[in-house]
Amino acid sequence: MLRIYDTAARTKREFVPRIPERVSMYVCGVTPYDAPHLGHGRTALVFDTIRRYFRWRGYAVTYVTTVTDVEDRIIARARSADDRARAGETV
Repeated sequence: MLRIYDTAARTKREFVPRIPERVSMYVCGVTPYDAPHLGHGRTALVFDTIRRYFRWRGYAVTYVTTVTDVEDRIIARARSADDRARAGETV
């Protein structure tokens, strides 16, 4: 039996899928605004492990993750860093 912490109820509850024998997972992915860091890997590792557990338990799993769109300010920051790097500055 799998028990998951329900933040709304502030208690652990037994996991019961909405559709018998099927699990759907939607996981927010990275927002690539700077250099990769351990937090990016942690998310991928943790939720992949959970997905694999569900499959091992016999559930049909639909797993969706995102990569957030890069906003204009992030693009401008990258261009600025690229321009400085081309000029020989340490970025």
